[in-house]
Amino acid sequence: MDTLSNLLNGLVIALHPTSVIFCFFGAVAGLLIGALPGLGPSAGLTIILPITFSLPPIQGVIFLAGIYYGAMYGGSITSILLGLPGDPASVVTVTDGYPLAKQGRGGPALGITAIGSFVGGTICVILFTFLGPVLAKVALSFGPPEYFALMFLGLTLVSNFMEKSIIKGFISAFVGLFVSVIGLDLVTGLTRFSFGTIELYDGIDFVVVALGIFGITEILISLEDDITSFKFNRKELRLRNLFPDAKDWAVSKWHIVRSTFIGFFMGLMPGCGAAICSFIAYAAAKNSAPPERKKLFGNGAIEGVAAPETANNAASIAAFVPLLTLGIPGTASAAVIMGALLMFGLEPGPLLWTKNPDFVWGLIGSMYIGNAMLLVLSTVGIPFFVRMLEVPFPILNASVMAFILVGGYSLNNSMFDVGLVILFGLIGYLMRKMEYPAPPMILALILGNTLEISLRQTMIISQGHIGVIFTRPVSGTIMVIAIAFILWSVYKSLRKTNKTQE
Repeated sequence: MDTLSNLLNGLVIALHPTSVIFCFFGAVAGLLIGALPGLGPSAGLTIILPITFSLPPIQGVIFLAGIYYGAMYGGSITSILLGLPGDPASVVTVTDGYPLAKQGRGGPALGITAIGSFVGGTICVILFTFLGPVLAKVALSFGPPEYFALMFLGLTLVSNFMEKSIIKGFISAFVGLFVSVIGLDLVTGLTRFSFGTIELYDGIDFVVVALGIFGITEILISLEDDITSFKFNRKELRLRNLFPDAKDWAVSKWHIVRSTFIGFFMGLMPGCGAAICSFIAYAAAKNSAPPERKKLFGNGAIEGVAAPETANNAASIAAFVPLLTLGIPGTASAAVIMGALLMFGLEPGPLLWTKNPDFVWGLIGSMYIGNAMLLVLSTVGIPFFVRMLEVPFPILNASVMAFILVGGYSLNNSMFDVGLVILFGLIGYLMRKMEYPAPPMILALILGNTLEISLRQTMIISQGHIGVIFTRPVSGTIMVIAIAFILWSVYKSLRKTNKTQE
């Protein structure tokens, strides 16, 4: 009963007109930030943080929280309509979202994203309300061996993106791992593969690679194929046609539910991040789909959009659990929000719940309201988003190219990054022509840094005995699952090859 009474008190605080206004503007700003390639939630929060200095603590943090989970949805807009991920968590959405837009189904794709994000976000806020403190302590029991095993399991998911050749898929993944180790070695302090170039000392930003691989590559392909416009049905602009039909909902509903729990429980673990959750949710959706639906993945499966978008929004809510209960930011965005809490004189952790209960429960209450606002904003805004597809391709390509180059430059205000974006665009084009899948490279790039750091920490803790990964119960179980998954993928590939030869 205490929890319910606290929640009701929090909803009263969150429904105060001032709180509602800041929640609304935060959600709108988040949608725009998420849709801008090169910005993303953490950078957007950092830029807007000074604006909150003069605000009361509860309104300031509600505003920042609205930006955070608004940006998680905003990233899907350009991913689906332009094939251009606004942030790492939306990368896998491109795989099926962009083909759906090409087929004239951009509206339903955005509609299922909005519904999945709302369902996932709301369920996760409920879980946070009743189970947050307990689950946060469980997540903290994960050490470096468990994190390495988890990242290794994530890396095995590349098999879900190997369209024709398992060898080409693994080569693509190894390229991604190679790119992830460029820069400063955090253990030895030495630089790797920088070739004396100062700009490479900090490594290559994921956004640089994504803008090139997904953005410039698509432009080059469209120019080569002489595409003048998308297949587009003007009736799709009617609001009633933007929601998924009965078939879309039937094939997506259970994936949305499963992805909610994947995003929430994985999002509890510091360092896991929404991007990893979205890849795992996509893999789970594809592997559990019936054969006739599995063939559609990569070519426009509606559930291939619903699953990752639900998971990454669930993970964004889950990131608040370790932050508010233990004072541990699990993501870069959560770290910015933690900085805001400290700026307001609030110490994140167990004492926050006893010393400032109105603040904590007011923030939780605002999450319910923010999710409802995002559902309304996203569905009402879909007709305007989809109208981007009416623009003739020459104009659209020029606009997107400018968008990409400005996004690359804005990362570090460096023309060197712009050059890297163009370079990876050409690499992506060659990969497409030679039928090397891009998602394994992107997944490996996302996981590579955490995978290496966890392995190095494990080796230091165990004094060089890597076997500790297999002897600890949790990490050992995860590694067995990962190895079994690899063997199963190889077996399926060999069986498919033999059938083709016959």
